[in-house]
Amino acid sequence: MPIKPSYYYRLALCGYFGLFALLMLWNTVLEPTTGLPVALILLLTVTPLLLPLRGLLNNNRRSCSWMAYISLIYFIHGSVATYANNSERLYTSLETVFSLMLFFGATLYVHYTGKQK
Repeated sequence: MPIKPSYYYRLALCGYFGLFALLMLWNTVLEPTTGLPVALILLLTVTPLLLPLRGLLNNNRRSCSWMAYISLIYFIHGSVATYANNSERLYTSLETVFSLMLFFGATLYVHYTGKQK
């Protein structure tokens, strides 16, 4: 019995909202930076996630594929920061996991909805 594409879509949504919540909490409550304003950090980290959000929530395949591409930026950041920074290893590991959930969920959703009629 094959897995339905809606399961992959739910995986992508869990990864998206987990990544969004992590970035918001990490930069405001958990570990706010002292060098730059919090608003600037949020603008730089959260804005790319908001661009294809409307299409993602409407099951648009093109927006889901763009969301998969955008999630790779967060995967790279999380992987490098996990290796380089010991003090924030939990947050960067969560960023890596959520970005992988978003990537694989969105990619597999686009793949399997393309084959259906």
